[in-house]
Amino acid sequence: MNVTLGHYLTLAAILFSLSVIGIFLNRKNLIVLLMAIELMLLAVNINFVAFSHYLGDIHGQIFVFFILTVAAAESAIGLAILVLLFRNRATVQADELNTLKG
Repeated sequence: MNVTLGHYLTLAAILFSLSVIGIFLNRKNLIVLLMAIELMLLAVNINFVAFSHYLGDIHGQIFVFFILTVAAAESAIGLAILVLLFRNRATVQADELNTLKG
């Protein structure tokens, strides 16, 4: 069986759909929200790599490295903020974190 572009696009669509469902079903836990956003970025990266491979162009794969770099920085900063919030408030539930309101 050959793996075609449709297989990659289907996998990416399933991952993206799961992450959207994860965001809408769980709006309380910030860690799960960050994981869902990372899953969205990975689904987009699968699309970039698949199209880059099938079109014979390297630019999509290079763009994935930039996306992964930004995603890693975003995860590190987001988790650092969550750790500080947990230390101050003893929770990571989004409903109980109202200290950021102006």
